[in-house]
Amino acid sequence: MVRERIEELRRQLELHNFKYYVENAPEISDFEFDAMMRELQDLERAHPEYADPNSPSVRVGSDLTAEFRTVKHRYAMLSLGNTYSLDELHEFIGRIEREAGATDYVCELKFDGTAISLTYEHGRLVRAVTRGDGVEGDDVTANVRTVRTVPLRLRGTDWPDLFEIRGEILMPYASFDRLNAEREANGEQLFANPRNAAAGTLKQQSSAVVARRGLDCTLYQLAGDELPFTSHWESLEKARQWGFKVSDAARICRSVAEIDAFIEHWDTARRRLPFPTDGVVIKVNDFAVRRQLGFTAKAPKWAVAYKFKAERAATRLDSVSFQVGRTGAITPVANLEPVLLAGTTVRRATLHNAEQMAQLDIRPGDTVYVEKGGEIIPKIIGVDLAQRPADSRPFEYITVCPECGTPLVRYEGEAKHYCPNQSGCRPQIIGRIIHFIRRKALDIEGLGEETVELLYENGLVRDVADLYDLRAEQLAPLPRLGEKSADNIIRSVERSKAVPFQRVLFGLGIRFVGETTAKYLAEHFRSLDAVMRATREELVEADEVGGRIADAIIEYFAEEDNLRIIRRLRAAGLQFEAEARRLASEALAGRSFVVSGKFTRSRDEMKELIELHGGRNLAAVSGSVDYLVAGDKMGPAKLKKAEKLGVRIISEEEFIAMIEGGGPVEKAAQQELF
Repeated sequence: MVRERIEELRRQLELHNFKYYVENAPEISDFEFDAMMRELQDLERAHPEYADPNSPSVRVGSDLTAEFRTVKHRYAMLSLGNTYSLDELHEFIGRIEREAGATDYVCELKFDGTAISLTYEHGRLVRAVTRGDGVEGDDVTANVRTVRTVPLRLRGTDWPDLFEIRGEILMPYASFDRLNAEREANGEQLFANPRNAAAGTLKQQSSAVVARRGLDCTLYQLAGDELPFTSHWESLEKARQWGFKVSDAARICRSVAEIDAFIEHWDTARRRLPFPTDGVVIKVNDFAVRRQLGFTAKAPKWAVAYKFKAERAATRLDSVSFQVGRTGAITPVANLEPVLLAGTTVRRATLHNAEQMAQLDIRPGDTVYVEKGGEIIPKIIGVDLAQRPADSRPFEYITVCPECGTPLVRYEGEAKHYCPNQSGCRPQIIGRIIHFIRRKALDIEGLGEETVELLYENGLVRDVADLYDLRAEQLAPLPRLGEKSADNIIRSVERSKAVPFQRVLFGLGIRFVGETTAKYLAEHFRSLDAVMRATREELVEADEVGGRIADAIIEYFAEEDNLRIIRRLRAAGLQFEAEARRLASEALAGRSFVVSGKFTRSRDEMKELIELHGGRNLAAVSGSVDYLVAGDKMGPAKLKKAEKLGVRIISEEEFIAMIEGGGPVEKAAQQELF
């Protein structure tokens, strides 16, 4: 009886979700819907034996966190060629018709979100994967289950047992504006545009957060081995019947004139849409013609994206303010009279640096032209000199830090100015602490930007090492905290002591050392002491480390304040060494390798194999390299240098044979490759 009631509630909630979010035709009130949802959640909690990952209750999300695993796409997610020119578009259509004859096209809006691939087995959603690099992406299934326009179970019965459907996860303008208003109220950095907000939301570690942000999903392409269709239009119509949200704007066009009319209409009408678009996609309708046309290495030959030209608006520049980042970088920001641009209200635009301001000759009081390049970040592209006030004077860039008054410096080769007062400049100190606690660094939960500022203002934290001296009784009396929050923060600080070395290194906030560079440094040197001792020449041997990064690392460890913080972090028990790697064999011991090109495995896997079998990875070809493992499409410069230096060049197959056979590759064997 209980199971039957659970299944009935699920069926009813799925139906009303579809009516409300896909058909925009609700049949019951929100109150009635919420009452059914509460009943279902209560029954599922009382009877976990009837759990179902596709229950409508998962729409509310979970507070559990999980790293995203990488999944290989069953069918590659290729990108589209694009053009901003109608002449080029006409040439594209002409090439198709010369090769395949007259054919129909389907014109669709190009949605400005983040690409997603959904896999359905026996009518149920089993996996949602981001585009990634087109070959593999991140498994974000738990988060996508919270998107109400994604069907968890399909309608009807005539769907294939296994297929994929591709589309776009979007953030409607209403959700975007609400999210940024909340972030502004909390003193958090605003998202630049709905696309970034959608992509950032999809990578949240808490699906409950995803559920609250109001994402949407529109689907536009099926993929499968035995799809029962002869045309794209037929597949879209069937997808609608199965419960997918497919754009009503799509049209069959049978001539260049009809395609041009579609583009002209939506170049204007898109401004009335509730979500962002940045162009029109033109696809051959007939699947047989598509097969005839085929693909390039990167894109199908039967589809192209026509991109709308960037939207521009004129508004007044009220003032210029300056932001100080955690590295001391000074960024000028234009404060604008609010103007509607590409569906969002723009109040600010970055001015990048003093050089750009001088080139534009931009002055407060000017009427400026603001554009969203590629519909992304607003930028000022010019000044209406006819509107310039008669008493206008050239803008003078600041010479001292707007926060601490320290004279600014400009490093050789850098466009930006910097405040060098790392230990005494408030936004730099707070910025470094915020960077340190982020998920990809030390992942200290409960310490948002607002809480970090609160701790700083109350004298409890002046650098990242102070976090490890905090006590719950110090935190509990502070505004908006209390005993429970204080205990949670202290526990999270304690847990951070187990965070792996590569994330600790990233968390230190060394200039130019991002997440990936920190990973390569940790893999190469294996300990912080080894990084600190390394010379410039030794540093640049690590992957992704060039001269500029090496100089920044050396400068960081030359500062006594930084060394003092590291001593305290070491005493607190943070991980300053990579975990000992257990070797699978010593087949590659004493040999060094450079891996370049494309392989059946990822390059990271190739490098992992080298280290697992006792070898050493180097970033660049030099006389100290024993083998260059050459894949497809490797750079000719590396190949030429390797040949000049006498470095042995081997294929992926020969590399694997080395591991399995435990012996070196003879020089004669490499000649067969090239």
